[in-house]
Amino acid sequence: MLERSVLAENALQALHDEDYDRPFNTQNLNHTTMIFMGDREQVSLDGDWNFCVDLLDTGLRQKWFAMEPAAPRDREEPWDYDPYMGETVPVPSCWQMLKEKWYFFEGSAWYTRPVDFSPKPGKRTFLRVGAAQYDCKVFLNGEFVGNHYGGSTPFFAEMTDRLKDGRNWLMLCVNNVRTLDRVPMRNTDWFNYGGVYREVSLVETPESLIRDFFIHLKPDSHFACLTASVVAEGAETAEISIPELGIRETVQLVDGKGSIDIAAGPLLWRPDRPKLYDVHVSAGDDRVSDRVGFRTIERKGRELYLNGRPLWLRGISVHEDDDKRGKVITEDDLRRRYADAKEMGCNFVRLAHYPHHERAVELADEIGLLVWAEIPVYWAIDFANPATERDAQNQLLELIRRDRNRACVAIWSVGNENADTDARLAFMKGLAETARAEDPTRLIAAACLVNHTKLKIEDRLAAYLDIIGINEYYGWYDEDFSELPKILANSQPDRPVVISETGADADITEQGPKDGLFSEDYQASVYEKQIATLKDLDFVKGMSPWILYDFRTERRQGIFQRGFNRKGLIAADKVTRKKSFAILRSFYHMVAAGEVEEWERS
Repeated sequence: MLERSVLAENALQALHDEDYDRPFNTQNLNHTTMIFMGDREQVSLDGDWNFCVDLLDTGLRQKWFAMEPAAPRDREEPWDYDPYMGETVPVPSCWQMLKEKWYFFEGSAWYTRPVDFSPKPGKRTFLRVGAAQYDCKVFLNGEFVGNHYGGSTPFFAEMTDRLKDGRNWLMLCVNNVRTLDRVPMRNTDWFNYGGVYREVSLVETPESLIRDFFIHLKPDSHFACLTASVVAEGAETAEISIPELGIRETVQLVDGKGSIDIAAGPLLWRPDRPKLYDVHVSAGDDRVSDRVGFRTIERKGRELYLNGRPLWLRGISVHEDDDKRGKVITEDDLRRRYADAKEMGCNFVRLAHYPHHERAVELADEIGLLVWAEIPVYWAIDFANPATERDAQNQLLELIRRDRNRACVAIWSVGNENADTDARLAFMKGLAETARAEDPTRLIAAACLVNHTKLKIEDRLAAYLDIIGINEYYGWYDEDFSELPKILANSQPDRPVVISETGADADITEQGPKDGLFSEDYQASVYEKQIATLKDLDFVKGMSPWILYDFRTERRQGIFQRGFNRKGLIAADKVTRKKSFAILRSFYHMVAAGEVEEWERS
């Protein structure tokens, strides 16, 4: 069984004079090292870092992390690479987008920068890396600090006793090699960007520290009670206040943990009225604030309810992908994305197929869009491998603990299009149970399987979900539209179905066809037939067609794709709308008008 990168493991074997293999594999920077961020101040480490791609993992064999800065003439022997001078790259960035020669590079790359530091009495300091794709080893002043697996969630490393007064040197070894045991594994359908592509910072806290904070409407309280939980170090009590609601409560902490129910009647968050409250929490000397909305999301039989009202999910799927920056996301990108979704009439977005930047959910909270969030348990994961399961569990926990105070997040999705084997069922059932234990206030979903021979949904995982996601491409990969209603009717699901993907490619560049497959008119006809087929099926409670924008993917090299998935309703320039955009917009606005009429009647 392949464990991590073959190159990296061989390199670690070659470190014969010190046992680096053991600490690299055991000092994991996972969800247990997270701290609650809220509005904490951060010292940015973004900007130019020294950089080197390292295909052969030479840096591990030669211990670049242990080299000390020195002028070349003062060294006792020549170096193959100098971590302290030479080429630089910006952080955040994806190396594929910086130089053509790095476009298809997969392997290790080294990032180095100085950190000038003055210790303060009674303070702790943490390194926060927003995301690094995929395996990131952290070194400080020549010493190994820890290792993080997972390319889309933030991680922390405490530096309190490691940073020295004056100049320090921070090094990150980032490896994006696709392997069989990772999540995702080798075979995906989006571009395998590499690098430190989200923000890096230092976070200073008091010695007492709030590790986690979760506040939400208490289920079945008829919108009249909040439940809050706190995890803190170095304190026996915590205080929670919501000034706008006149709330100030003390929580008793036992072994650093405590929870409390709080009588309250907040104005409920919903897409057309995304009300947020300033919530403050303190424990010992640590004080953090957050902006939180309160709402309920429920499934009863085949129905979905938001704040007790029937809900039909009018959505669109989105990737983190830019034709110039790769996975690096800006505020303008996000606002354009959500403006386009709102124009289309969406009340939710599916953030596929991995955790997106935390700002994506913060902004969805602010402007009023529900979110389907997921981890990349995608296609043929190594479900029998305990290391793979630990990876998936960790990514899920990091996602949930980062975003569970965001009212917009309605759905945690635990997988996409995985074969229904015993190993997969145990693996994903475990993920669903973890999500429910960590957050009982949201729905659990996955993109499930259809038996096209029996014409029915046939996936044992569905019994452990609240929403059955179905990826179907009738009109594209499957031509006979008459099979779609038969599949759904034969299945007679006892819970709601959301069409998590559907669509067709359309190349609207000058090289694209004017009719037939890959034409704009063909894509439009698929959308018209999909809408006509799905709109009258009473157990279909939403859809998130594939996808908002055309996006880059290595696997698609046809004459009309040329390295891009062209199923976007908007081209890769994020400006040019295809005909299908207007078709879906018309349908969604019709559905929304019907919901308003139903609410007014009730």
